[in-house]
Amino acid sequence: MKIRLLLAGYALALAIPAFAQEEPVIKEGQENVGSLVEALTPKPEVRMRGIKILRQEPGSPSIVPPPKVSLLITFETNSAVLTARSRQSLDVVGQALASGKLTPFRFAIEGYADPRGSSAANLKLSKQRAESVRAYLVDNLRIDPARLDAVGKGDRELMNKVDVDAPENRRVTIVNLSR
Repeated sequence: MKIRLLLAGYALALAIPAFAQEEPVIKEGQENVGSLVEALTPKPEVRMRGIKILRQEPGSPSIVPPPKVSLLITFETNSAVLTARSRQSLDVVGQALASGKLTPFRFAIEGYADPRGSSAANLKLSKQRAESVRAYLVDNLRIDPARLDAVGKGDRELMNKVDVDAPENRRVTIVNLSR
């Protein structure tokens, strides 16, 4: 009996990473419509034999994290102005968001900053960066503004905690908010 419990615990421990959803990181110039659509499309519900998934209460946190992708969008230092290369990357993002698979969904555009400035300044800058990306997608690529929310995350969620000045800490993440 103890061996069965031990084996069951071991199997469960091995299965847990399968539920973790790794956040793809896409660098400027490496985007393509297909990979963005794939990364941002919600995955079908996983059904397991012998496990009953109960209906969640409204407002309770989701068991499965929402699909998202981090884009290493380049900004001028201490600025929310998009570079020419960033605009090219966002052209691809706009094509993905306009695809039939993604048009039913709303998205959060989350801006991040590295911790070089004050927390208040970084929060403001990250919000401006998210708004800059949103404005470009709406104004130039005709994405419905009702589908995009700009959110500033500041400098608290570093992707690279070893090198806090690393470019991946100055990023934009697109999160599928579902319908």
